[in-house]
Amino acid sequence: MDQKAIKEMVARQAVQALVKNGMKLGLGTGSTALLALQHIGTLMAEGKLSGILAVPTSLQTSIECEKLGIPLYSLNSKEIGGKLDLTIDGADEVDPKNRLVKGGGGALLLEKIVAYASAAYCIVVDESKLTDKLGIKFPLPVEVIPDARVPVSMALQDLGAQVMLREAVRKAGPVITDRGNILLDILFTSPPDPTALETEINRIPGVVENGFFTGPHNRNLVPRVFIGKADGTLEVRG
Repeated sequence: MDQKAIKEMVARQAVQALVKNGMKLGLGTGSTALLALQHIGTLMAEGKLSGILAVPTSLQTSIECEKLGIPLYSLNSKEIGGKLDLTIDGADEVDPKNRLVKGGGGALLLEKIVAYASAAYCIVVDESKLTDKLGIKFPLPVEVIPDARVPVSMALQDLGAQVMLREAVRKAGPVITDRGNILLDILFTSPPDPTALETEINRIPGVVENGFFTGPHNRNLVPRVFIGKADGTLEVRG
């Protein structure tokens, strides 16, 4: 199977296994998460799924939901009440403990807020996203208030990170997140402790959030991971 077919398979299988009528759903960002969203939209259009209340994690996801006729809410909506039954999202890296690096699409802040508000958390990936160690191959995104770019960069360097400002494509200047912040992408030369660093990075003044998802304060953030493989098989962890 090619990578697109693998992503379609794993997204479809996760939705069929976990999504039920009447659920309050967090819907993630990125290519595989959007395939899950599209399958939900198809099931709703066919009358096979009903009563879904969706909370999107990005403008990209909101637009896709609008196209598919999936009802949109925020965590603050009275219908949602700050709590979700399930969030389905993708990831950029997954380690053997199901700890994640997320934020390649720039939506890590709301992705983490929505994940923490969910009773269950599902990650859909193809096997190329599996890694033994986080933070040394795929850059860890750190969302930063623009005025704090230099001091935050220096603090991250003191932690042993190489720091790069994420530049926009087809637009001059840096990437600006949905919440008006910038992104610093960081890499480590030796494997870091993701759980410890998730907390430590967020203590730096000017940091809004970082892309380690390790669940140090919420066990629900340790996800059930659906992994699609090139031979057409599906592995489920957690």
